[in-house]
Amino acid sequence: NLHSYFDKYYEEEEESKNKVLDKEAQNTKRLKVFDNVSFTIEPGQMTAFVGPSGAGKTTIASLLMRFFDPDQGKILLDGIDIKKFSQYDLRLQMGLVSQSAYLFANSIEENLRYAKPDATEEEMWRACKIARADEFIEKLDKGLKTTIGERGVKLSGGQRQRLSLARTILRNPKIVILDEATSALDSESEMYIQQALTEVLRGRTSIVIAHRLSTVQRSDKIIVLKNQHLLEQGTHQQLLKKDGLYASLFKIQSGDVAKLREWDLVR
Repeated sequence: NLHSYFDKYYEEEEESKNKVLDKEAQNTKRLKVFDNVSFTIEPGQMTAFVGPSGAGKTTIASLLMRFFDPDQGKILLDGIDIKKFSQYDLRLQMGLVSQSAYLFANSIEENLRYAKPDATEEEMWRACKIARADEFIEKLDKGLKTTIGERGVKLSGGQRQRLSLARTILRNPKIVILDEATSALDSESEMYIQQALTEVLRGRTSIVIAHRLSTVQRSDKIIVLKNQHLLEQGTHQQLLKKDGLYASLFKIQSGDVAKLREWDLVR
């Protein structure tokens, strides 16, 4: 089911991160991930998290979905500590689209039904249309009945992401988490996903974790993390005017290496 899917995803993410920890960190039982970090995610708005690798962006998603709980401080959902919600009930309200689209060696239809077992064919096609996945599915000989192979190996990266997005749409969650959802895609595939996301996220509470700042510029709030701290927050334009870390990250596209060295982002 999707709960084991989420667990598997974050287990692999954490395993990957552990490989880059130094020997001292590996021998430490508990690592301090954040230091006095506090922020508000407004309902119905898009909040983005950006920052260098290892800043804690994916950890935010892990905490929100209760893959682990904080030792200190609280995470409140409508004023209620999320520890008071069961993991099952909490995750029913959330949908995750990650960098790695976890698909199973079944048909497209069966993969979609992991999100909603009783979904009708009409509902599945509607979700696929919103996610811009209907275009390639209609070209397949067996349509929704097409078997896609382990992890969707028979599909392209962009097609896998669109199918993953369609599955999230089918769940109709109140909160959508996008964890580097487009970072591994080519420009054309990213364009398709961005077009779909515009419709999917409208009116929903969404959390976007990204390296590509092109995916977060329209966010209602952007939160910048670095070295366990919340460095700055605001809209795209507000952060550019501050000329801080976000502005430096944004200047990557223009090749302003001198500014990046100032923030220790390149050597």
